[in-house]
Amino acid sequence: MKMKSLYSKFAFITIMIMIFSGLFSFILSNAYYQVKLKRENDEKITNFAFEIADFASSHPLISLEDYFNHIGAIGYQILLVSGEGGKQYFGSTFRVKELPETTSEKVLHGEVYHGVSHFPHKTFVTGFFANELKNSVGVPLEYQNKHYALFIRPDIKLLFNEMHILFGWLLMISILLSILLVLISTKYLIKPIRKLNLATKEIAEGNFSIRLDIDRRDELGYLAASFTTMAKKLAKVDMLRKELISNITHDIQTPLTNIKGYLNLLEDGSKSEQEKQQYIHVVHSEVNRLSNMTKQLLLLSTIESKKDLMEVTTVDVAGQLKSVIHQYHWRILDKGIMMSYSLPDTVIKGDPSLLYSVWENLITNAIKYNRENGTIDIELTELEQQVEVSVKDTGIGLNVKEVERIFDRFYRADTSRDRSVEGTGLGLSIVKSIVDMHQGMVNVTSQKGKGTMFTVILPKK
Repeated sequence: MKMKSLYSKFAFITIMIMIFSGLFSFILSNAYYQVKLKRENDEKITNFAFEIADFASSHPLISLEDYFNHIGAIGYQILLVSGEGGKQYFGSTFRVKELPETTSEKVLHGEVYHGVSHFPHKTFVTGFFANELKNSVGVPLEYQNKHYALFIRPDIKLLFNEMHILFGWLLMISILLSILLVLISTKYLIKPIRKLNLATKEIAEGNFSIRLDIDRRDELGYLAASFTTMAKKLAKVDMLRKELISNITHDIQTPLTNIKGYLNLLEDGSKSEQEKQQYIHVVHSEVNRLSNMTKQLLLLSTIESKKDLMEVTTVDVAGQLKSVIHQYHWRILDKGIMMSYSLPDTVIKGDPSLLYSVWENLITNAIKYNRENGTIDIELTELEQQVEVSVKDTGIGLNVKEVERIFDRFYRADTSRDRSVEGTGLGLSIVKSIVDMHQGMVNVTSQKGKGTMFTVILPKK
């Protein structure tokens, strides 16, 4: 029968292990008896037999028949063979009374018969429990000047009858109880796995709001907690994906619509040359906007593919910051922004082109979202193991919710402003990705209407 469920497999394997362990233990204990205990048992019975024979020999006035009846009653099986060949049995009868004829003759002539230690090895029945005459000890006995052969073995049934029944019931109850507990415990173990399986199917169908009511402090509990965390992250990723598609669609469709509209106007022959130049300027602006967006998307894609292929070399952080400031100096002057900076010579290990993109995005953002005649403060601080670069502006600022999402792709906090102003919502995503690649971190502190400060922390190596 082919098993399909983990529950049936686990229960079957566990029960098979129990059965195998029981059989193996029985065979091992039987082997131990055959190798060591059987010899020791034979020695003990032999010593007891000699004590009986010595007592009978030293007390010729006692009744030999009464004496052996008494010994048989306390738990022994006895065969007494006289020199004339007569046989008397005492105690419970032997199940098998076969014994080689020469054996009695040898014992009558003074030899000792070690039938227990010489009893043939049997796999599933130890010699200790074999109720056979040849599984006994034979010693010579002299009583009233007559010679006898005394064969004796413990009466296992009489000695251990109650215990045998007790152990039998205990074994049966233990097996049944073990199987029952295995089935119950297996169900307890498999139940959360079934819940995880159902939850996986829910997630595969797009339901990321699944929550697992598994409260356990073991590996399955940790797995359930990790699964719930994963579901929350997938829900967030799904939301960001939908928002990303919406933003990309809007941010591409808007300039394309504008371009199409102004091209239609340019085809109108009644428009003046000045109006046409204005329309051409707008078309160029929209084309540049699309170009910037595709460049930044390409840069993000490049960053993802270069995580293990960074071109690490010595980077002059102060030199890069000064280069960016000089590059956008005309925009700073155009908005009347007061720029101040403290840039001591500092070098670190990193990818120069990627780090340049970090400074460029942060500084252009500080310019773009600053107010007229505002200020920008840039400070570079070198510590023992790391460097810190802070870019502080007096611009529009961010509230708490906006700060939480500021690094999401295509997210733009100031939704009220004109989207034609260069912004794509990708710049800070690029910054975060590059800083993460350099095993650094970027922090944001901001106050709505008063300004924002970005702090980039990078290790020197």
